[in-house]
Amino acid sequence: MTKFATFALAVGLSASTAMAGGYVAPVVDVEPVVVDTQPAGTFNAGLVVPALLLLGVIAAVASDDDDEDEGTDETD
Repeated sequence: MTKFATFALAVGLSASTAMAGGYVAPVVDVEPVVVDTQPAGTFNAGLVVPALLLLGVIAAVASDDDDEDEGTDETD
């Protein structure tokens, strides 16, 4: 009986030291999210190409010289 009591005492003491401290939740460091907040400009880059194309068409129409009818009078 003394062997059983000694064994039970040893198991009881080892079990209590194994549970010392309890559960500790892991700490997770979260990096803050940095949002770049630039003020929106009034200049829209999506309108540059169509505006340049429109200016090119206007320039082509304005510089279109019809030299065939100028200076010749065929009603003689």
